[in-house]
Amino acid sequence: MIGAEPARRAQGLVSNHTMTTLNTLPHAIDQRLTELEIKASYADDLLDVLNAQVAHQQEQIELLLREVGRLRQQGDAGATMPNPPHSRDELPPHY
Repeated sequence: MIGAEPARRAQGLVSNHTMTTLNTLPHAIDQRLTELEIKASYADDLLDVLNAQVAHQQEQIELLLREVGRLRQQGDAGATMPNPPHSRDELPPHY
């Protein structure tokens, strides 16, 4: 059989080199998949932390906006009150 010898040689190549590669391939895929799952888990945790930080900062911004509005109202109310007239003699000595 002339066709049997190349088939045996090909089978020898497959069993020596390719079978080793094929045996390690599932382990490498499993390891890579595990690494990707770990990275995805860290990214998910980081997203949760950043989302909480943004929510906290938004609360602070809203509080500061209310405070600025209150201070503006106080300033407007103070501007409508008449200031007593000052003469040069009433100015403090540091002017």
